Amino acid sequence: MQQDFGRRSNRDRTEATRADLIAAARKLFTEKSYAETGTPEIVVAAGVTRGALYHHFADKQALFAAVVEQEAQAVADEIDRASPPSLEARDALIAGSDAYLAAMRLPGRTRLLLLDGPAVLGRAAMDAVDNRHGNRSLREGLVAAMRANMVARLPVDALTAMLASAFDRAALAIEAGASAEDYRAVLMALIDGLSPAPRQAARPARTR
Repeated sequence: MQQDFGRRSNRDRTEATRADLIAAARKLFTEKSYAETGTPEIVVAAGVTRGALYHHFADKQALFAAVVEQEAQAVADEIDRASPPSLEARDALIAGSDAYLAAMRLPGRTRLLLLDGPAVLGRAAMDAVDNRHGNRSLREGLVAAMRANMVARLPVDALTAMLASAFDRAALAIEAGASAEDYRAVLMALIDGLSPAPRQAARPARTR
């Protein structure tokens, strides 16, 4: 029992140190950018040793990747909370879209996920992060809407990627001071425009 307590205590301390490093790094990365932040600043802000940093992370880039992963997970959590399975498919898409735009307004988040993330980790790595989190939620919502015949049956991966790009562009524009209402109106129109086209009634045969 005492041995288990010791292992649990060590694990708790390890997790706490990792969390402190991620929190300190996030603050500095968003205030100064990834390029302008050095590891000595991070360890001072986290209150740990340089050795502790390299025990948990191979280098600054690995720490940045952990920050990005945590931010992407937080955004996905907000989307999932806003769009539970009890909502109708279209309503869930709208609620999830609003949740994404709201979540991305947290100071520093657009820089981390939409600017520094692709620049530091590369587009392929960021796509993988997105597909584990926000894009995963969007894809699930689109699949549900297609099954409910509220969205046209289109290639779902391509549709997810295109819509996600539109949402990211909106988040960047809003961050820069553009009208959130204008961008939301356009995004909602995009979603509604995905509805299956109504079938035209057959024309009666012409008689002579």
